[in-house]
Parts: sequence; structure tokens; C-alpha cells
Amino acid sequence: MPPAQVATIEGVPQIHHLSQATYDRLALELEELTTVGRTEIARKIQAARELGDLKENGDYHAAKEEQGKMEARISHLSGMIENSEIMEGGASDEVRAGSIVTLAYDGEDDDPEKCLIGSIEERDSSVDMVTSPTSPLGSSLMGKRAGDVVEFQAPSGIQRVTVVDIS
Repeated sequence: MPPAQVATIEGVPQIHHLSQATYDRLALELEELTTVGRTEIARKIQAARELGDLKENGDYHAAKEEQGKMEARISHLSGMIENSEIMEGGASDEVRAGSIVTLAYDGEDDDPEKCLIGSIEERDSSVDMVTSPTSPLGSSLMGKRAGDVVEFQAPSGIQRVTVVDIS
């Protein structure tokens, strides 16, 4: 199997900030996909081949599409695990990878949003959004404290947010 393709910025692999629990969950999923998953999809493809003409065999084409999606997930997980950094747990009064930051957007009357600074794989129902520590918002928040006002470049222009809380 060829090495996993890794998202890079100017040739530098992207580091994925993961909690130990998420790392373990992803490693288990990768193991499941590369063993049981590949065996099951091979069986489906073989069973579909036995049905005859492959050009008009919907089962065969569906199994091959499923195989492609599974191999893409395997490649994605391999790259994440290979280039992961385990985030330290525990409370901090500064924003860091793994923090959940409550943000109030300048000029908006909406309720503050909870933002996880980390990997999308960490997302759960307790946060409104996830941002990478290397994104414009994430990098501008790193090291900030509750009450700090932060400006960052968004696609729509300069945005200002106030750090309401860090957990």
C-alpha cells in the first residue's frame, strides 16, 4: 500500500491536534477498516463479480464505490495518526490546542459561540464550531485570555471577537 497522502502547507505536514481519547478512537477505526473492512468489501466485490457482466452490474459498481470511499478514509486516518500531536488535558487560563473557547463576535447580537481549537475529529455536541490552531482564527486566539479582543482575517474581511471564556 502506498504511503498516506498528508495535507501540507508548502510541503510541511499538517499537525493534527488530538486528545488521547480521539487518537485511540481513530486508531481503532483504522485497524477495523484495514482488517475487517477490507475483507468484507473484497467479499462483496467477489459476490458481485459472480453475478456476471460487470458493465451492467449495479452491485459490483456499488461495492467498488464503497471500496473507494473506505480507502479514502483509511488514507485520511493514516495521515492524521502519523502526523498527530496529543493535546494536554487540564484547565488553562490561556487558549491552547484543545481549548473550548466561548467567543462573542463584534457587532453581532447573537449568543456567544463555543469553539473548539483542534481537529474536526474532536467535535462533539457541546461546541458550535471547530477551528484548527493554525487557521486565521485559531492562530490569533492562541495564548489569549478571557476578556481579550482578537482580530483575524476572515474571507469576508477583518473580524473581531472577544474571548468570553476558556475551558
